[in-house]
Amino acid sequence: MFDAIAAWYEGLSPASFFNFHFLPKYAVYFIQGVEYTLLLAVVSVLLAVLPALLLALMRMSKNRPIRWVSGAYVSVIRSTPLLVQLSIIFFGVFNAIRIPAIKVFGFVDLSYFIPGVVALAMNSSAYVAEIFRAGILAVDGGQMEAARSLGLPKGKAMQLVVLPQAIKNILPALANEVVTMVKESSICMVLGMQDLMWGAKTAAASSFVTLGPYVLAALIYFAINFPAGKAIEVIERRMRRGDQR
Repeated sequence: MFDAIAAWYEGLSPASFFNFHFLPKYAVYFIQGVEYTLLLAVVSVLLAVLPALLLALMRMSKNRPIRWVSGAYVSVIRSTPLLVQLSIIFFGVFNAIRIPAIKVFGFVDLSYFIPGVVALAMNSSAYVAEIFRAGILAVDGGQMEAARSLGLPKGKAMQLVVLPQAIKNILPALANEVVTMVKESSICMVLGMQDLMWGAKTAAASSFVTLGPYVLAALIYFAINFPAGKAIEVIERRMRRGDQR
């Protein structure tokens, strides 16, 4: 029986969905690719949080020029492809600002990683800004009025009363942004960043197994994102039950 299975496996074509002959030799690319992808996604979203909060507050400002600047940034970022933004940052900004080719963790090249993080964080900040704005607007207006009636300045009232409630509202959406970024970070592969898709492309090109590496990459993305999405749904349901009490 095992001989028959082995013979069937050996006879698989390079274009077969089940051809994983490349795996023993190229498994390290996939392991490092997962680590690189998760690091890229988490760092990008964390770096996007503060600019996003600033953009959200600017969009809610009574000052028209400030609202226009933040609105223009959000519109431009959300209306242009991430690949274009990544290319402008990588070939434009970081062509003038040289990052030394220092490797951390043995395989993360900072001269590629930092431009990738900056581009992804700039892109994510436009979306997270809208998440923050929606979360702030969802807080009852009476909360601000009550804080102001107690003598708190508007800035302090926003910081101490409104924002903590807004953050609770947006946590599930922010976690979803991390999941989304895990998928979107795959575009960094085109510039040579050694993420999961780069590992799949390298394995396919070197082993001449044309489909299996990409099938494996898809399975790994699914194994990361599907459980994370379900966990976020559970947390969201529990938070809603807490609010109902």
